[in-house]
Amino acid sequence: MHSPFDLHKPIAIGSDHAGFDYKEELISFLEGKGLHFTDFGTHSKDSVDYPDFAHPVATAVEKGEAAFGILICGSANGVAITANKHQGIRAAVCWGEELSQLSRAHNNANVICIPARFVREGDAEKMVAIFMTTEFEGGRHASRVNKIACA
Repeated sequence: MHSPFDLHKPIAIGSDHAGFDYKEELISFLEGKGLHFTDFGTHSKDSVDYPDFAHPVATAVEKGEAAFGILICGSANGVAITANKHQGIRAAVCWGEELSQLSRAHNNANVICIPARFVREGDAEKMVAIFMTTEFEGGRHASRVNKIACA
């Protein structure tokens, strides 16, 4: 599988309780592709606070310890807001294949955030596959992406 990401590095993945089942499905998907990952939790359906899992995923991506990140919560908004507090992160909420593709092609997103309560079973795997294989188009999009960081 060709990917613009360095898949020699693990993929960082995390979720809150609402995203736990989808996280487990995505881990099976990654394992099936022979890809390495780091599971930052949560490890059950017990109620937890999403920042406790979004920050470690974002930190791993930001430090270059992970190829890219996957975050899942009920709406994906909480994990995306949290991850985007990190300067080197471009976390995109994606609930469909086209959004997944555009988040990479136009925004050079490095974390995909999936809303478990709004995505059908099986669609998360399709979105992650598209996310990890879509190249950033650069060009006019590069100048926009370069304006995102505050520092």
